[in-house]
Amino acid sequence: MSSPRRRIETDVMKLLMSDYEVTLVNDNMQEFYVRFHGPADTPFTGGVWKVHVELPDQYPYKSPSIGFMNKIFHPNIDELSGSVCLDVINQTWSPMFDMINIFEVFLPQLLRYPNPTDPLNGEAAAMLMRDATGYETKVKDYVNRYATKEAADAATDESSSDDDSSIASFSDDDDAPGLEL
Repeated sequence: MSSPRRRIETDVMKLLMSDYEVTLVNDNMQEFYVRFHGPADTPFTGGVWKVHVELPDQYPYKSPSIGFMNKIFHPNIDELSGSVCLDVINQTWSPMFDMINIFEVFLPQLLRYPNPTDPLNGEAAAMLMRDATGYETKVKDYVNRYATKEAADAATDESSSDDDSSIASFSDDDDAPGLEL
C-alpha cells in the first residue's frame, strides 16, 4: 500500500516548491510547519501564523490535523491549543484536495467565513453573533499582538516555556499549607 506514502511525498513536495515557507519536523514529511498569512480584506489581513500540520498514515483518505501555533481569535479555532475544528475540516475534506488547497482555499475560507454555530472558542462565537464590530476589533488586536512574523518564529519556544511555567505552578501546590504528611 505505497499509494498513501507516495501521495504524502507528492503533496509535501508541491508545498515545498510553492511560495509557502515550509519547515519539516525531523525531515519527516508527515509533520511540518507552514507560515500562513491572513487573507486580504479580512480582519486577519497582515497576520502571520505558524501552522502545524500532521498527516495521518491514511492521508489523503483521512484529513490532516491542523493547528495554529501562535494565538488567533476565531470561533472555529481553539484559542489555547490552536486546533482547527475537526468537523470543519472533515465536512469539506476530500482525497481530491492536496496541501496547497489547505493553505490557498480551506484556511482563507475558514477565516473569511467563521461558523459560530460549531465553535471551539465560545467567546469568539458569542462575540461574532452579538457584536460583529467588537469581534472584528478583537481579531485585529490579536493579529497585532500575536500574529507578527516574530511571534510566528517564536511560537514553538513559547509553548515549551508555557509548559515549564504550568509545571512550576503545579509543583507549588505541593507545598500547600495543611497538606503535611
